[in-house]
Amino acid sequence: MARLIILILVFFIIELYTFFAIRALTKSKIILIGFWILVVVIYSVFFYQMNLTQRESRFSLNTGYAIALLLTFVVPKLFILAILFIEDIVRFFWAIMNYFQYNEGVKEAIPSRRKFISQIALGIAAIPFAGFLYGVFKGKYDFRVVNQHIEFDDLPEAFDGFTITQISDIHSGSFDNKEKIEYAVNLINEQESDVILFTGDIVNAVAEEMDPWVDTFKKLSAKHGMYSVLGNHDYGYYAYKTKAGIEKNHKKLEAIHKTIGFDLLLNESRTIERNGQKINILGVENWGASRHFPKRGSLKKTTESIDDNSFNILMSHDPSHFDFKTVEVNDTDEFNLDVFTDESNVIDFEKNIQLTLSGHTHGMQFGIEIPFLGIKWSPAKYRYPKWAGLYKEAGKFLYVNRGFGFLAFPGRVGIWPEITVITLKKGVNNA
Repeated sequence: MARLIILILVFFIIELYTFFAIRALTKSKIILIGFWILVVVIYSVFFYQMNLTQRESRFSLNTGYAIALLLTFVVPKLFILAILFIEDIVRFFWAIMNYFQYNEGVKEAIPSRRKFISQIALGIAAIPFAGFLYGVFKGKYDFRVVNQHIEFDDLPEAFDGFTITQISDIHSGSFDNKEKIEYAVNLINEQESDVILFTGDIVNAVAEEMDPWVDTFKKLSAKHGMYSVLGNHDYGYYAYKTKAGIEKNHKKLEAIHKTIGFDLLLNESRTIERNGQKINILGVENWGASRHFPKRGSLKKTTESIDDNSFNILMSHDPSHFDFKTVEVNDTDEFNLDVFTDESNVIDFEKNIQLTLSGHTHGMQFGIEIPFLGIKWSPAKYRYPKWAGLYKEAGKFLYVNRGFGFLAFPGRVGIWPEITVITLKKGVNNA
């Protein structure tokens, strides 16, 4: 209850400062009253939809758009709050100076809010407002192909130039535009990669979400096959309350992967051979450092049949698996479906895993990336230090895909849906 009261108070302060900014520009009662009516409507829609989602234990598109509506109208107001709050600090100290200098009452000494400051605040807020509108109506389907070349000293020569298209976090339950998804699938095929690797979260919660999209994704193809793993959303934990429901959902998802053409790896490995040389594709079930996500992955089980000196590419949905130092153990799993083992992270694992491919973070679908200026920021970095792009540690590589689809917020602002094309290259000193 205390958290709810604090949250309501924060939202009220944000709206109050926005009201001050508007009032500094106009005295029209219609506009000022209309502002508060709009505020009440937006918050009412949001809380009603969230309450409905909680009762039904299902996340609907309507809930997503309610979240989008709230974020679009609230996040830009944070800039208004920041600017006007700074102005209020200046006004406060100016009032104290006036009081002692002119010996006037504090009320008369406080300078009025300056109109041009409110104009600046509203003008700046218009930028993220426009960004959120673009993100909801266009950005969520603004697919980008990201090309990445990675060199490995121990890559078998036959695989020099081998290409991988990685997609992650499809989240089919959020889609609302078949034409855009068909375009993205065609874009994946246009890359003509040797393999397609999908790193989990094909649905939001239940297998049936994928039913309208199976025929579209069945068009995917790659020379050396398509491989996949499960993500935290694929287990049905967020929708079903019984072990039977979760297991039934799991079987349906396995069938969907097979129908599409994915070879679903459940703590398993596959070998690809070229000119007598081999590389291994490894796939673990979900392993997240957070206690909120299932821990069913096992590197030991996945690699039990591979040689110590082999070249290995691992699909692991959650990037925290790469280098986690501590794990939040979930001791409240009433279904006993989590398989928690005290094994190491990827970089400390006993067998060498040269490249790990992950997703999961979505880059929080919000951020700023300007590569030529070296700017790369998203709130995701405060939860996942390795949240998007290529990382190297202890001689091993991790690539975190920004996600194909979207979840909760039905949009993307600055962090666009990604199709990654990775080209494996033999180290120049060892060619």
